[in-house]
Amino acid sequence: MALSVHSMMAAALLALCGTATAEPPSSSLVDLELVIAVDVSRSMDAEEFALQRDGYVAAIRHSEFVNAILSGAERRIALTYVEWSGPDYQVVRVPWRVVDGPEAAAAFADDLAAQPLTTSRGTSISGAILYGVSALETNKYKGIRRVIDVSGDGPNNYGRPVTTARDFAVAHDVVINGLPVLVRPSPIYPAMDRYYADCVIGGLGAFLLPVRSRDEFSLAIRRKLVLEVAGGPAIEARPVPVALRDPVDCLVGERTRERYAEPFLPGL
Repeated sequence: MALSVHSMMAAALLALCGTATAEPPSSSLVDLELVIAVDVSRSMDAEEFALQRDGYVAAIRHSEFVNAILSGAERRIALTYVEWSGPDYQVVRVPWRVVDGPEAAAAFADDLAAQPLTTSRGTSISGAILYGVSALETNKYKGIRRVIDVSGDGPNNYGRPVTTARDFAVAHDVVINGLPVLVRPSPIYPAMDRYYADCVIGGLGAFLLPVRSRDEFSLAIRRKLVLEVAGGPAIEARPVPVALRDPVDCLVGERTRERYAEPFLPGL
C-alpha cells in the first residue's frame, strides 16, 4: 500500500528520534576511531614502502602508543589500516578492531606485518579520504573523536579535488591529519608539507608531521600516532608567516598529469 508524503515524513521523524535517544552499547564505545591511510603509489620506492610499513608496525607495538590509549576515558580505540593509490584502489590490510592494551596492539601489528607489500598507479588522496569517511560512518564503533591519518609523498592527481574531499570529511566531524613524506621530494611539488597543510589536513586540532629522511620514519610515525590518540597539539615543522607564503595550488597534481602524462600514458 502506498504511503502518503505526510506518513513517510512521520516515519522518518520517528526513526530519527529513535536514533537520537538510543544509547550505543558499551562494547562499541571508544576514545578514538582511527583510519590509518597509507600511500602505496609507485612514486614510493621499495625501501620507502618497507620503511613506512615497518614504521607503523613498530609504532603500534610501542609502549608509548599503548600508554596513550590507556590514558583515555574509555581506555580503548578502534583502529583500521588501509593502503591506497588511485581513486579506486583502497585495500584494507587490517580491518576494524579494538586496541585496548599491549596484547591487542601486538596482535594488530603482527597481522599488519604479515600482509603483502604491493603498489599501484595513481595518487588519489581524495579517494583515500572519502573511503576513510565511509569506513568511519559504517563501522560499529562510537568514538569521542574520529580521525583519518593520511601519509603520502605526492599531490593528488586523480579523483575528486582533494579540498572537496577534505571539506566533506570535516563536515562529517572527521579530523584529517597528515604525514607528508619528503625523503625524495616530489618533482611536481617538492614542498609537500605545505601542500598537506593547505590542501589536505582539516578539522579541529588537525596537524601534520613531515618525514624528511629515512631515519625519521619510525620515530615520526610513532610520535604522530601517540599525538592522535592523546589528542595532542597541532604541529607544523617550520611555521612560515602567511604574508610570506605563496599560495598553494591544490590542483597542481591534476594539472601536471593532464599536461605531461595523460597524452603519452593515459590512465597512468
